[in-house]
Formats: sequence, C-alpha cells, structure tokens
Amino acid sequence: MKPPTPAAESYPLAAGVLALPGGFALLVAARTLVCADAHLGYEDVMGGGAALPLWSTAEISAAIALAAVRHAVREIVFLGDAIHGTRLSEGAARAIRAALESLRGLARVTIVAGNHEGRSRGVAVLGETVESCERDGWTLLHGDKPQPVATRTMIGHLHPSLRVGAGLTVPAFLAAASLVVLPALTPYSSGLDVLGGACRDAIAPWGIGRSAVQVVAATADRVFPFGSLSALAGVRGASTAGFAGRRRRLRPC
Repeated sequence: MKPPTPAAESYPLAAGVLALPGGFALLVAARTLVCADAHLGYEDVMGGGAALPLWSTAEISAAIALAAVRHAVREIVFLGDAIHGTRLSEGAARAIRAALESLRGLARVTIVAGNHEGRSRGVAVLGETVESCERDGWTLLHGDKPQPVATRTMIGHLHPSLRVGAGLTVPAFLAAASLVVLPALTPYSSGLDVLGGACRDAIAPWGIGRSAVQVVAATADRVFPFGSLSALAGVRGASTAGFAGRRRRLRPC
C-alpha cells in the first residue's frame, strides 16, 4: 500500500464534499456544515438526571460553532442522534436548547431525527426535526435503516473510527462516490472499528464494496487520508504516528 496522503486541513470525500477536522463534512456549494451523533445531554441521560456537568454538550456545541464561523456556513445539519435521549432533566434540556439557539444565531440549523430522538423525535428539546433532507444532490439521513443507495447519501449512526493502539481510537470518515459516513461527535463512544467485521457488515446493506470506500481519520485540527478500506485492512499495522486519540471511551453510546 502507498503511504498515507499527508495530513491536511481538509480533504475531498466526494465531489463537492470536504472532510474537516473535528469530524465535520462541508457541502461546498450549499455552504452546509454536516455533523453526526452529537448525543448532547449524555451525562444527564446516563446519570439518571443526576447533577453531572454537561461538559460534552458545551464542548461539542463550541466545536460546531467554531467550524461554522471558520467556513462561513449558511446551514448546520445534524444527522440524527443530536441528543442522547429524551428523558432529560429540565436543567439539561434548558442547556441543550440554549446551545442550539446559540448555533441558530450563526446559521440555519436543520436536525434530522435519529433513533435516540425516540418516537417524540425530541421535539420538546430540539424543536422541529425532519426524517431526511436534500442538499447539493445528497440525501442526508441518520442511517439506522440501511438500504442500497439509489442516490448519493450521507449518514451518521455507525460511529466509524480507526484504532491507533494503546486503547485509543480516532474518528474516521468512510467515503465512496455515492455514500459518505460521518464519524460521531460524542467523545463517549470509542466508535465502530472500520477494519472490523462489524463495520463490514454495517456498510454491506448500503451496496458499497470495501474497495470503493476511502478512510479519512479526523483529529481536532487535521484530517488524515488512509486510502481504501480494503487496502488498509490488508495492512492493519499501518503507521498511525501523529495521532492524538481524543476518545475517552467511558462507555459506548
């Protein structure tokens, strides 16, 4: 396998789509910032409403805001699982609403409902949600109901990541001409190993072969293209020098 392409501040995932540091995708023509699986309010949901600091909500919303300003976006799209659950304390719900309102002050915010939004679709906290939307010729979905892609499709849900040793993982994009999978924003998930059998099984229903899928890892300030998934799987020990794994791996989402 050829050496990985040097790290960069952005990298093309498909025509008109850039991978950005932090695990964001940018739809260039529409100036739309796309993010997946923020799981806001995680601490409150998992703590049963206990008085735990919602540090991840503040951290994630600040990262989204920074990327939105840096790239002068007109819209921010959440690809589902914007919240970890709907059983939130009033304090946590208020904090999430405030974070989203702050983002709405920067750009239009569209929230695609995911499985964690539940039957209510999280409307009491998130406001109006949609099941999918179309931007720049891409269908934006959560991805919990896989199907062979008939149009160019962008999803979250899978939390793809690249294992770099010492128990660390780095968020990673999976990208083909007709399918882009975004990594999760939540720091509480170690992610789905892109080189594992579970990942292979997860992308198979989308009708995309591994040789067509590119892997692009993302840290807070760089993206790291690693070539095709099939080639990377053949050299599982490929060098991952230069990564600073940010996953806390407290428990899976």
